[in-house]
Amino acid sequence: MSSTTTDPTIERFRVHATDTGSPQVQIALLTARINQLSTHFQSHKRDFNSRQGLLKLISRRRRLLEYIKRYDESAYRNLLDALKLRK
Repeated sequence: MSSTTTDPTIERFRVHATDTGSPQVQIALLTARINQLSTHFQSHKRDFNSRQGLLKLISRRRRLLEYIKRYDESAYRNLLDALKLRK
């Protein structure tokens, strides 16, 4: 992903002015990458190596979501609503 796609995401989900690595930002960036790979798999159905990478990204996002849910329930709910996860 290029900085043209990551910068708006970081701006939207950061907690403070110089934030680039909070769990909220990491989850938003992982979600963008997961969505990008999902569209890739629509035309490249047999790309199994990338699919393995996708599963790693999904599990990393799941662990970060569990962390946020444990420590800040309101931030967790806001993040799920903003990213349209878990309907």
